[in-house]
Amino acid sequence: MSRWKGLSESLDQRVRQLVVQLRRLKDHSGLSLVSLAARTSYSKSSWERYLNGKKLPPREAVVALARVCDADPTRLLALHEVAAQAWGAAAAPEAGRAADPADPADPPDPGGGADAAVAEEGAPRPAGGPRVRTGALVVLAALGVVVVAAVALLIVRPWQQDAAGRGTAGGAAGRTAGAVPAFTHRVGETFDCRLTRGPGGLSAGRSRTTTAILGSGATGWDVVEAQCLLHHHGYDPGPVDGIVGENTQRAVKRLQAGAGLPTDGIVGPDTWQVLRR
Repeated sequence: MSRWKGLSESLDQRVRQLVVQLRRLKDHSGLSLVSLAARTSYSKSSWERYLNGKKLPPREAVVALARVCDADPTRLLALHEVAAQAWGAAAAPEAGRAADPADPADPPDPGGGADAAVAEEGAPRPAGGPRVRTGALVVLAALGVVVVAAVALLIVRPWQQDAAGRGTAGGAAGRTAGAVPAFTHRVGETFDCRLTRGPGGLSAGRSRTTTAILGSGATGWDVVEAQCLLHHHGYDPGPVDGIVGENTQRAVKRLQAGAGLPTDGIVGPDTWQVLRR
């Protein structure tokens, strides 16, 4: 059983509850942080920050941990949603105080974690400096909101998703433009598979990779692509949800066995070559 550091007294109870549940799940699995990093797309240092309450884990990390530990992520995701609201509420007042030059208190961002603490430790704080007018701060903040909104429109508009997970902004034209949406997954959400054959072989239009390494707990469009191709070849990976779980690994092993490949359940370059035939 791991000996965890005590969580900060200032940590919101809702965030604390999520962290405690993640710790219990990790301990129950018997995995070390190194093993956890090897089986997910998150580093050992990231897991250290997540499991010590120094940084709120992203939703995808919670799902990855649950999958690796063979647990249902539904309850964890509910806790994460509540914790995210608490984390955001705690960060807002801190950001406001840091922006006010009249307030001597300038605590580090609660989401900065160990990295922020190291960066700030030993750095001399200036005794004084030019005061920034409140009106100028308001103008700068307004400009920042406009820039963020413009960037968000550029990212979201090229490819919006309907309920089935298909790109709907411009249809084929949107895909031709090369816009790729960030992968997000809601509990129970699945994606459709529409295969075509081109110069590079079979494709479901979700990813063009032939080299991505997909192990247990991996998530993303590469996984959706692999699941669609497994379906096409007659190996059922379960729901096409973009997450490598037990069903997907079993389907990969069956495909590998039929192709004379090592049956490790991990999609790599050799397995991609078979999938795209």
